[in-house]
Amino acid sequence: MTTLNVRGGLPSVTAPAAAVGRALLIAVPVLLVSTFLTFMLGGLTEQDPASLVLGDSATPADVARMRETFGLDQPLPARYALWLWDALHGDLGASWFTKIPVAQSIAERLPVSLSVAAGALLIAVVLGGVSGILAAVRQGGRLDRAVTVVTSVLATVPGFVAAIALITVFSLLIPVLPSGGWAPPSEGLLTWATFLLLPSVALSLDAAADVARQLRTGLADTLHENYIVGAQVRGLPGWRVVLVHALRNGAGPAVAVLGMHVPRLIGGAVIVETVFALPGIGELTKTAALGGDVPVVQGALLVTIAVVLISSALVNVLLVKLRPAARREI
Repeated sequence: MTTLNVRGGLPSVTAPAAAVGRALLIAVPVLLVSTFLTFMLGGLTEQDPASLVLGDSATPADVARMRETFGLDQPLPARYALWLWDALHGDLGASWFTKIPVAQSIAERLPVSLSVAAGALLIAVVLGGVSGILAAVRQGGRLDRAVTVVTSVLATVPGFVAAIALITVFSLLIPVLPSGGWAPPSEGLLTWATFLLLPSVALSLDAAADVARQLRTGLADTLHENYIVGAQVRGLPGWRVVLVHALRNGAGPAVAVLGMHVPRLIGGAVIVETVFALPGIGELTKTAALGGDVPVVQGALLVTIAVVLISSALVNVLLVKLRPAARREI
């Protein structure tokens, strides 16, 4: 999609497309460097996967044949190039130990991690958004000070501490939610939600606190702009002035900080999945890393980075849509 360039009369790329283009320019080298570093670290480890798979009774000839099967007899750059070529064609290889295709393992585990991360994102937006708006509207009052204090405390609480506290309260003292495990949506949306709620809340508190603080700051400044005062003088309802006129221009910092939290939500799922015994991609990666299963680690890393980069691109597009000034800068 293009727009007319007034100065030169030539078509130019629209702002959202330019934002996606800039994100891709960053994404490609990040993807290559991160996957190569992981591949290199796996290749430099002192453990021999062939020996681990075959056991202590394997002969040197057996180990050599297994290394050839794994492709470990080739130079590291050649192995990485071959893996990258296969990955770009949808083949992430198979586990060295279970022989299960990596893509299959990730497809089974990824919905769990995405559900937790999406739930945490939704909770962060709702809690942070409502708190930030109320604090901005009541700036200087008791509610504003209360939100400031609570968000300052929540921002310092690690995810695993919040997870343990939530389990203690809502699974032990008030046993209304399960302390761990997982149920897919196919077993019922209510059952799925009960297993999803505590992990999502534990993962969302830090992001919700930052969103609330940034939204409060952005709206507090915006509510004093001349066009907001003019809308109030014209007799527009207060909710319309805040939610329609002020929020569009004051939500930029909150959206930006939320975009910064997306990698943390996905990365933090590893710890939360461990606490709540969730069969997600974080748990899969941790188990594979401890066992030296490089294909699984590499495939999980590739998918995780892709999810993070896609999320970051979407946040950049949303920022451009919200901020007219950003569209003029592109």
